[in-house]
Amino acid sequence: MARKSKKSKKASKEKQKKGVFKGAVKGAVKEKKQGKSTGSEVVKQKSQRTEIKIQNIVVSSSLGHDIPLIKLAEALPNTEYNPEQFPGLVMRIKDPKTSALIFSSGNIVCTGAKSIKKVKESISKIIKNLAKIKIRIKIKPKITVQNMVASGSIKMDLNLNSLAMKLRNTEYEPEQFPGLVYKLPGTRATFLLFSNGKIVCTGTRSEVKLREAVAKLVQILKKVR
Repeated sequence: MARKSKKSKKASKEKQKKGVFKGAVKGAVKEKKQGKSTGSEVVKQKSQRTEIKIQNIVVSSSLGHDIPLIKLAEALPNTEYNPEQFPGLVMRIKDPKTSALIFSSGNIVCTGAKSIKKVKESISKIIKNLAKIKIRIKIKPKITVQNMVASGSIKMDLNLNSLAMKLRNTEYEPEQFPGLVYKLPGTRATFLLFSNGKIVCTGTRSEVKLREAVAKLVQILKKVR
């Protein structure tokens, strides 16, 4: 039974991550249309032409303490818990605007933050909320970044039909979606490329790797476009 529970949790986490990616892409597109600045961290390339904003960071951690999820759900209004449908409790935090999956083992997955600083603030809020039901977290939770979603522009027009033929590891079906999906070789990064030069990157786990992936993408595109 324990083995099955672990598989279920892992599958649930993967499903959550996919949902987070879709939400981040929609948020990035909406932000660009409205021309709003979110104050998210910015990664600038040496050329000063490419600017990438982190839209979402997905992290996992452990609180090192068993959590009574039913008691937590009954005590706090900003939670959702339906154990018959999903083994984790969802806690929504207003400031910073994030969401967390909390499991009875004390493992958590936090999404929605746009900087590591905001991630830490969110986990602190979770710990404070647990104190309301007399659960004292005595350790400093170790944060592990599982995924970063970023969006921006490489400031160059792209011929997606040509790229789909010249590059490997691509998916492009313009009848269904206007963007080309490109898995960058030798990295964890996957890009959504649009003809106007807008991009969305997912898969990296640090700002350094994100910066390196975007720089490598630009180099490749300059050679083949």
